[in-house]
Parts: sequence; C-alpha cells; structure tokens
Amino acid sequence: MIVRFLFAFIILVHGLIHFMGFAKAFGYGTITQLTKEISKPAGFFWLLSAFLFIAATVLFLLKKESWLVVGIVAVVISQILIISVWKDARFGTIANIVVLIVALAVLSSMYFESGFQKDVREKLKLSGATQTELLKESDIQSLPQPVQNYLRYSGVINQPKVKNIRIVFEGEMRDKGKDWFKFNSLQYNFFDDPTRMFFMKAKMFGITVPGYHEYQDANAVMQVKLFGCFSVINAKGPEMNKAETVTVFNDMCLMAPATLIDKRIQWEPISNTSVKATFTNDGIKISAVLYFNDKGQLVNFISDDRYAISNMKQYRFSTPVSDYKLLNGINVATYGETIWHYPEGEFVYGKFYMKNISYNVSEFKK
Repeated sequence: MIVRFLFAFIILVHGLIHFMGFAKAFGYGTITQLTKEISKPAGFFWLLSAFLFIAATVLFLLKKESWLVVGIVAVVISQILIISVWKDARFGTIANIVVLIVALAVLSSMYFESGFQKDVREKLKLSGATQTELLKESDIQSLPQPVQNYLRYSGVINQPKVKNIRIVFEGEMRDKGKDWFKFNSLQYNFFDDPTRMFFMKAKMFGITVPGYHEYQDANAVMQVKLFGCFSVINAKGPEMNKAETVTVFNDMCLMAPATLIDKRIQWEPISNTSVKATFTNDGIKISAVLYFNDKGQLVNFISDDRYAISNMKQYRFSTPVSDYKLLNGINVATYGETIWHYPEGEFVYGKFYMKNISYNVSEFKK
C-alpha cells in the first residue's frame, strides 16, 4: 500500500511540475527554473501533459486499467517537451522512466493473466455448462454413509449435477521460515475432464506477484512471475502432476460435493465419521482420508500423496475446514487451512477465506 501511494505521489508531483512550462510560455509569474523560451503552442502541450499525469494518478488510485494508456501518452509528450529544454528539465526523465517501467510491468502482468483468461474461456466453450439433470437420492446410495450424510447436509440433492465451479478466495500464504503474504485468487474447475485453472495475485513487499496453476489432461504446471515477466517458479513434471491431482480431488470434496458420485472415486469406509477415497485420473492414482463431524460436515482432508513444491518431497498434507455457510444454495466451508506435516511438526502455510462460489457457469467473469 505504501509503495502504491508513493508511486501515485511521484506521478502527481511530476505532473504538477509541468504547469511550469505552461506558465513560462504565457508569462505567468517568474519561472527561473526554465531559462529557455517556450512558445505558446508548446505551452499548451506542457499543460496537456500536466493534466494527463493528474488524470493518470486519479485512475491509478481508483485501480482503473485505463491509467496505463493515459500515463504512457503523458510520458511520451512529457519526454518530447523535456528534450526541447534538456538543460533545465533533464532530471524529469527519471520520473518518466519510473512511470514507464511501472506501466510496462503492469502490462506484462495483464498479458500473463490474459493467458489464464483465454484458457478458461476456451474450456467453457468446449465443456458447456448447460445442465438440467438433477442429482437424486438414487445417485448416492452406493456411497459410504458419512459421504451420503455430507451430500444431504450440503443440500446438493435435487440440485443440478455440477459441471464446473468458479471460486474467489482471499487469504494468506507463507513459505517455511518466511513471513505471511496476502493474496487473492480466481479459479475455475471442470469435472467431466478434471481441470483446474487457478490464478493468484500475491502481495510481497508491496509488489503484486502473479501465479498461474494449471491442471489439464492430468498434466500440471505452476508458474509464478515477478511483474508477470520474470519467472520465479516454473514447476512441472510427474511430481507436480500427482500433487495437483490431490488438489483437484480436494476441491471436489470441499467445494463441489455433488461431484463425489464420480465413478473415478473408490470408497472404503473406516468409521461412522471417516472414509478413505482413492481417486484415479488418466492413470494417476491418489488417496485421501475424509473426516466428518456429527452434523454431516466434512471437517478435514488428509493425503500422503502430495509433494511440497519447495523441495519436491512427499509429506502428509491436510486441509481442515470450518465456517460453513449457504452460498448459491449449497452449504459449503468458507474457511480452510493448508498444512504440511513435516517430521518436525505441523506447518500451516495457507489460510483461505472463500468470498464467492458459483456452479455451472457459462461465461468467464473476473
């Protein structure tokens, strides 16, 4: 937040300085900082540049993407004017470079995010979300009793079967030995052909660092890019494929309970409040133990088949959840934690607060 306001201050002050060129051209006051004469036509361009920088500042603070166009146009006009009075105004080039670098970094991040948006739109076109078939009691009779109880509690019976979901999260994450950082995320999951497209924007030291996790055709890729340009993480391979298969199944259990009738899941009852589930997708087999409470709520998901990206080693992974709420007709947990069970003890590395969830969407929405 401090970095954001500092940048806005730089744009604003740089813009206000351009009024000096206008004042010099029209003889308003004594402008000794500019020794070279400035024509009246050039003075209008100094005035225009000042207003453009002020407008860019306002749009930037309002988080409007249009600040980029306005800011870049202002920089181009400003730099031409600075060159015309180079001896007196050359240091203004520094401010222009700062504005241009930030604008290009934002454009790069937007381009990176547009890849995620394109992938989702293409998947939505291919999959189609039109769904009239309802989930009936007869569809869940073969499931273990705790899972049946969970589906009834969730309220998915006599509701449309789920083809896809859209989820918005806010939360905090951290790496081992490091501080928490805030994030917000948007994800789309598809279930006929298990697919997960998760785009996260993390805040680190006041800088937005975008990341894209994609799982499709049982292949997973995780990319994290500074300014959407410089690769920080680019993880893929068999370990990632297996790890993200666990994540996809975790999403099915926690956020799309109607999908638990999937024939790719094999169930093994353990007790009145726990079951083991084995999920197989395109030859990748993972398992997890699901724990329920007396209300029928799913309260924890534990798997030994997930790899930590930091060292690509396999550790026990769990996601305790709570704070069930009725969202779009479904009772769903709105708070969850992600935990690694290291040999030295449990490590909570993620806190997720669900802000919105939609089922069977047909169009992309930011």
